[in-house]
Amino acid sequence: MNEFLNIDCMIGMAEYEDNHFDLAIVDPPYGIGKFWLKQTHTKHYGVKEWNEKHPTKGYFKELLRVSKNQIIFGANYYCHYLPITNSWIVWRKGNDVEKTNTSECELAWTSFNIPLREIFIQWSGGRKGNETGIKSIHPCQRPISLYKWLLTKYAKQGDLILDTHVGSASSLIACEDMGFEYVGFELDEDYYKAAQKRLSEHRKQIKLFPTPNHQPPISSERERLAI
Repeated sequence: MNEFLNIDCMIGMAEYEDNHFDLAIVDPPYGIGKFWLKQTHTKHYGVKEWNEKHPTKGYFKELLRVSKNQIIFGANYYCHYLPITNSWIVWRKGNDVEKTNTSECELAWTSFNIPLREIFIQWSGGRKGNETGIKSIHPCQRPISLYKWLLTKYAKQGDLILDTHVGSASSLIACEDMGFEYVGFELDEDYYKAAQKRLSEHRKQIKLFPTPNHQPPISSERERLAI
């Protein structure tokens, strides 16, 4: 039942009953401004202003309504909208703060009642497009291997996954590779088209080089990956 729609996520979520999704893995705008987007992404689609404001309290209320569990990246910017948790995820990216002026890690809030987890995946984000053979299509592009790790650790076979801000479609590619059904929303038409193209190209590769579903991509939270 995989669906990827070019609509506002608030409109999309309104169509679903309570607890329809087993797990939401989302990466909403952080509300930290558009200054770096001008530097990194203007050449692709022009200046994008979606990152100037983070989602409202209503977004988080709706997200928690339609999903049983959640993993929310950037929640350190809006944790005042969310319940207290000790089950954060720390994604260490290996950035040199002194050289790049970017964070060494990112935080994700989770609804699970389990200890904090850490994962190291070398990554410079959408600025370089680090995955082999993949060009960046979004300034906040995430590695597919990160989403596969999340699905391995936090999802179970048969879960229906929700992504409200699909962006580059890394989450959807991970779901398809591991056999999870999903619903995804992306409001920006440029990113939506680019993500659809990336999905289509990935599916062609899978047909040529099929891989088994549900294969954990990482054996340990601390395993070092250079992608």
